[in-house]
Amino acid sequence: MFRLWAKVFKDNRMLKDTVICDDSADTRTHKVFRAIDEICYQFDLGKPIWLDATIAEFKKHDKARFRQDNFIEAIDFDYLEIHVIEED
Repeated sequence: MFRLWAKVFKDNRMLKDTVICDDSADTRTHKVFRAIDEICYQFDLGKPIWLDATIAEFKKHDKARFRQDNFIEAIDFDYLEIHVIEED
C-alpha cells in the first residue's frame, strides 16, 4: 500500500488535509503523480510544477512543499505539503 498525505497551510495553520491510498502495482513515480492529480482535484487546485529544489527535497525527505512559485495561478494559502507516509 502506498499512502501520500497532503496538507494545505496558511499562517502556520493546517486548513485541510487528505490521504491518498494506492495499492496498484505501478511505479512509485506514477503513484505520486496520480496522487497529486487526485489531491488537486479534491482541493480544486491547478497542478503544481516540480522545480529542481522541490524534486531534491522530495528525493531526500519523501516530503515536498509547493509554494506560489510552483503554481501558475495565484493561490490563497502559503503552501501545499505532500508527504509519503507508507510505501509497499
